[in-house]
Amino acid sequence: MAFCPLDYRYGCQDFKHIWSELGRHERQLEVERALIWAHWQLGRVSEEDYNAVAAIANPVDVTKERVSAIEAETRHDIMALTKAMAEAAGEAGWCIHLGATSNDIVDTAVGLQLRDSMVLLREQLCHLIKVCADVAERERDTVMLGRTHGQAAVPITFGLKAAVWLDELRRQLVRLDEASPRIAVGKFLGAVGTGAAQGENARELQRLILTHLGLGVPLATTQVVGRDRYVEYVSWLANVATTCEKILQEIRNLQRSELAEAGEGFDVKKQVGSSTMAHKKNPIKSENASGLARIVRSFIIPTYENALLWHERDLANSSSERFTLSHASALCEDVMAKTADVLTHMWVDAERCLANIHAQRGLVMAEKVMIELVDHGMARDEAHEVLRAASFEAVEKKEELIDVCSRTPAIAAAFTAEQLEVMFDPMNHVGVAGELVDECVALARAAIQ
Repeated sequence: MAFCPLDYRYGCQDFKHIWSELGRHERQLEVERALIWAHWQLGRVSEEDYNAVAAIANPVDVTKERVSAIEAETRHDIMALTKAMAEAAGEAGWCIHLGATSNDIVDTAVGLQLRDSMVLLREQLCHLIKVCADVAERERDTVMLGRTHGQAAVPITFGLKAAVWLDELRRQLVRLDEASPRIAVGKFLGAVGTGAAQGENARELQRLILTHLGLGVPLATTQVVGRDRYVEYVSWLANVATTCEKILQEIRNLQRSELAEAGEGFDVKKQVGSSTMAHKKNPIKSENASGLARIVRSFIIPTYENALLWHERDLANSSSERFTLSHASALCEDVMAKTADVLTHMWVDAERCLANIHAQRGLVMAEKVMIELVDHGMARDEAHEVLRAASFEAVEKKEELIDVCSRTPAIAAAFTAEQLEVMFDPMNHVGVAGELVDECVALARAAIQ
């Protein structure tokens, strides 16, 4: 019976396999094999013994079931693994786990899980960046109402809105590429990090193992890899999940019935919005992913707590990390995939965007008129007061601001009716929005090539 929603509802199978019980087992076997390979390179183990170990270092010859059966007796997971490997290796079993402590295997295997996770996370992020770039490019000049404090502000373009998302996603990619070498590391200097059990070639042994596995080599460790690396990783996951929720929250807001400027795609032939309200087209994928993003962020606190171990180590982090690293990783990938899907099928109603601007009766162009007055020679504070008074009069009398402006002496004396008409065209007050979109798109596309 499936218990965790990750088992039956969220996340992709390829990603979840990395953090599954089998995925963990496979990588621990790989680490134990790499240890013997390194000993062979240094002349401590024969090629024959290495080949014998390499031949059985797989989940078919050393099954997870056999390891679990031994663990039920020993109550020690890595000791159970080494016993199962020794059984399968025969006479070559003497060298298995030679000079290692359990956490050399555990943390190095986690390093492999993190490395493989970041590969898939990067792929998904690059896909999301491409989709967002397409939206920014397509909606480059779609004028809509900008809003601050939940109130109408001045015009913006949907393209610039998307470009802001896009540039943030690009920064997330830069962060991942910068952090990956710090995060994907292992360790192999034994029980307290001195390398005493590995002998005089301890550091070379560690370097051989980790580079052979494609992991970074740390300088100094205790019995564990420094958890600041895991803090950085989970913080990145939380940061990306937050970016995604930021995008999805905006789409959900724009889909509100009274705005209806953009929204999540809906399959009108098959999809059902409500069991009772037949007209509903709810943004369910955006809401779903937003909820998951909150779960990803919730793993930040236990991740910080897991960095606080007694002396050279204790075991208080172990059970917690089985949840934090696996769940945060899988859910972040799921959030990115759903965000990309929402953006791919999102609709934008340009006519509705303009209609909502016009519904403000010209108030959102007050800044434009104020700036023009200043350029015409009026002091900025005076121009602001003229437009503030005109705007409040327009609101009170439910009139168009352009009509109030046309009979305001300070404005009427400065501009003709035709000039005022030009000022009240929303397209004439979007500044360098298009230029910004173009640059954001170009940088983003270059980053994912």
